[in-house]
Amino acid sequence: MKNSEFVNQINTYYPLSEETIKDLLDICTEEYYNKNDLLLETGAMARYYYFLKSGLIGYYTIDEQGDNIYKIFFEESSFVASTAAIIKNEPSDFTIIALEDCTVIQYPAKAYRELLEKHHDLALFHMHYLEKNWVVKKEPLEVSLKYETAKKRYLQLVENTSLHNRLKQHHIASYLGITPTQLSRIKKEIHEDKY
Repeated sequence: MKNSEFVNQINTYYPLSEETIKDLLDICTEEYYNKNDLLLETGAMARYYYFLKSGLIGYYTIDEQGDNIYKIFFEESSFVASTAAIIKNEPSDFTIIALEDCTVIQYPAKAYRELLEKHHDLALFHMHYLEKNWVVKKEPLEVSLKYETAKKRYLQLVENTSLHNRLKQHHIASYLGITPTQLSRIKKEIHEDKY
């Protein structure tokens, strides 16, 4: 299992010692998920953290009408988990799905937790990661969901060209909280605004 990418990504948050890296890699396995496979289902216990080596992952919840509402998408070199469910040790409110064929490094939450208590540097990585991704990145996202129009949020999504080009129209519409028809209208408006 080649994990230099995984370790390098961790080290961008906080550098790990050789001993910590060895202990961490000992609990990791490389797994393959086909497109549309579920890594975690709503209502199931979240038992793993994932590092996405290749592919695209979506994270959705189900509304009262039974529709999938996408909250976030993960591209390569992302850490993926139902973090709140792991922390609270409760069933997940989210489903994590492979939107493309995916290769992940998977590590059990319980064993990882034990390593966090054993290795100070790993705990610092975890803290820095959570601060950056679940506080700094998440707050503007929450604000944007509440106050910005679907059109403005779509334009922000388009800025991330690689992600935008990989998503199906129904994923984008779901993420924006609109119907595919409304999305078509927004795209038409944007096209008309340009010309």
